[in-house]
Amino acid sequence: MKVFFVLDTLANAGAEKSTLEIISNFSSDIDLKVIYFYPKHDLKEHYEKNHIPIHFIGLNGKFNIIKGVKLLTKLIKQEKPDLLVSSIYRANIISRISCFITNTKLIGTFISDSYNEIRVGSHKKRNIYFKYYLIRVLDKLTSSIPIFWISNSKSIALSNKKALAINSGKIITIYRGRDVTKFFKWEATKSMSNFKFIFLGRILESKGLSELLDAFNVIKKNFSKIQLDIYGEGDYSKILNKKIIESNLQESVFLHGAVLDGFKKIYEADCFVFPSWYEGFSGSLVEAMISGIPIIASDIPMNLEAVTPDKTALVFKVKDTIDLRLKMEKMLYEYSSMTEMGKRAREEAMARFDIKKIANQYEVFLKSVIENKVDKSDLI
Repeated sequence: MKVFFVLDTLANAGAEKSTLEIISNFSSDIDLKVIYFYPKHDLKEHYEKNHIPIHFIGLNGKFNIIKGVKLLTKLIKQEKPDLLVSSIYRANIISRISCFITNTKLIGTFISDSYNEIRVGSHKKRNIYFKYYLIRVLDKLTSSIPIFWISNSKSIALSNKKALAINSGKIITIYRGRDVTKFFKWEATKSMSNFKFIFLGRILESKGLSELLDAFNVIKKNFSKIQLDIYGEGDYSKILNKKIIESNLQESVFLHGAVLDGFKKIYEADCFVFPSWYEGFSGSLVEAMISGIPIIASDIPMNLEAVTPDKTALVFKVKDTIDLRLKMEKMLYEYSSMTEMGKRAREEAMARFDIKKIANQYEVFLKSVIENKVDKSDLI
C-alpha cells in the first residue's frame, strides 16, 4: 500500500511534527513518502533520521498553485500511490485538484478551528477579511474532493464540517500523540524563590499572549521573583517584545524563539500556561500533560477535550485577563495541590496519547480506506 503524505513545508510546527511522529510508528505494510512544496526544512533531518522518504516539489512565492498542481499531478502519475493524505491549506488545495485530475483517493485533515467566530472577528479587525473570505470559498469549493477526513479533535471536526458543508459520515477523530518514552516525570523544584511560567507554541495574537503578559504584569507586583519564558516564533513577536519593553518586564519575561524538542524546556519550569483563543488539538498541551507539570489553559473546546477543569488543569475563560490572573495566583498560592493535578494529567495523557496507539489508529483507518472497508460507526 503506497501512501503520500502531503505538507506545505517541513517547518518546526504542529502538523509537521505530528506527521513525523505518526508515520515513524507505522508498520512496514505502508509504503510511504512525504511530499512538501515550499522551502522551509527545519525538520528535514528528523524525517531523514527516521528513514522517511521525502520529495521536495520546490515552489517559490506564497502559493504558485498552477505549478504545484502540475508537478504533484506528474508525480502521482509516475508513482501511482493508492492514497494521499494532505495537511495545511496550500498543500490541501494543490492535493485536491491533483487528486481530482488523476482520480486518486484523498484524505483531508482538520488540524485547526479555521472558521470559528473569534478568528473571523480578528480578521475583520485587521482588515484582511476579504482575503480570508476568498480562502474559505476555495476551501469550500474543493472540500467535496477528499473521500474522508481525519480531525485531531471532535470540536474541530464539527466546526469545519459546518463551515465547509461536509456530508455526515466522512470524518474520523484521531487525537495527536507523542512518544511517551521521551518524557520523564516532571518534578517540582524544592524552592519557590524563582517560579517560572512557560509557554510553548507559535507567537501569534490568537495564542492569547497579550492577555498572558497583562496578567503576569499584575502578579509581578506581589511576586517579584516570578518569570515567564516564551518559546516559539511568529508574526506577533515584534509586537509582544515591544509590549514587554513598555511594561518594563525585560528582566522577567523572555522571548527565546523556536527550539527543536521544545518540550524539554518544560522541565525547567514550574507551570505551563496555554491561553489560546482557538487551536487545533495542541501538541504542546499534550506534551505538558505527559510531563506532569501543572497546567493553566483557556476553556476553548479543543483544550477541554484534553484537560478536565480542576482535575487535570486549571481552566480560565478565554480572552479573560482577570480570570487568567486569578488562576495564575491560585497556582502560586496553592502549588502543592496544583502538582497533584499535574500528576493526574500525566496518568491520563499516558493512557490516551501514546503515539504508538495513535499511529495504530491512523494506520488501521488508512488501510480501511484503501481496501474500501471503513467502519462507518467511527465516523462523524
